[in-house]
Amino acid sequence: MADHYSNGSTNLDALKNSPVAQNVADQHAKTVDELSNLSASRRTPSTTAATGQPLTHYHSFFSELLSWNNPRASAIAYVSIVAAILSVRYFDVLRLGFKLTWMVLGVSVAAELAGKTILNQGFTTQLRPRKYYTVSKETLDSAIGDVHELVNFFVIEAQRVLFAENVYVSGFVALAAFFAYYLVKIVPYWGLALIGTTLAFLGPLVYKTNKEVIDAQLHRASEIIGAQTAQLKTVAQQNTEKATQLTKQYVGEYTAKAQTLVGLHGEEHTNGHANKSELRDADFPPAPRADIKTELAAPIEPVVPVTVKSGEQQPLLI
Repeated sequence: MADHYSNGSTNLDALKNSPVAQNVADQHAKTVDELSNLSASRRTPSTTAATGQPLTHYHSFFSELLSWNNPRASAIAYVSIVAAILSVRYFDVLRLGFKLTWMVLGVSVAAELAGKTILNQGFTTQLRPRKYYTVSKETLDSAIGDVHELVNFFVIEAQRVLFAENVYVSGFVALAAFFAYYLVKIVPYWGLALIGTTLAFLGPLVYKTNKEVIDAQLHRASEIIGAQTAQLKTVAQQNTEKATQLTKQYVGEYTAKAQTLVGLHGEEHTNGHANKSELRDADFPPAPRADIKTELAAPIEPVVPVTVKSGEQQPLLI
């Protein structure tokens, strides 16, 4: 029996010292270290928002998580989120919660009744802790502080995207919302959540893996866009100059015409006054010199009555 125990210990030591066991132990240690590094990254960053406001420590946390500086921790987070989405999709979590509740409580009650019936002491009572677990004020304050920081993270980021603090990020979000608007007609919500999670986690990983190639293509694209923009500016400047020259030309022509019309009207007005001043007294008939009242007061000759004889015709006019 001692030889059997010795052989079992030898086999266990050999298994612990095997390359597979050593690799598993190394990976476990690295995973624990990366998770610790990720947890320690929750600190307020030195950079601030465009308004000068300090950012939350979740900005540093999510930046570290999505940058894949700790690949094992990032992979665990991605797999966990995907598993949660698929669990909500394919499992009725609410019903499973109710089922687990009644099963646990049923076993607890049955064990308590069986123990009191057989041993006059319930089995559940024997498992009861001496002191119930409570949440300390420090733990609750810490949890509330984390929730407050998490809420502020989403509020600040939404405003930074809305007011285009980073034009590229705002443009990417707008493009994602545009595609989501059409995809929601054919893709369920859990599918959109899965696509969004995959893009959020694997996008930075793809960029980090192919950083040189992507940067070169982006630099080339920026040069092309810059050249096209410069060409458009040149064409726009030339058209603006032509439009300005034409406008000045038309304004000058219309100004000259207006001045000519004003000058002709002034000459006609001057000539009219001149013609009026050239009139002489001989051009008008002489004014009467006699007094109108005197002429009217001159003696009037008496009218002699005419006697008409019989048989003669009375004259029509006197």
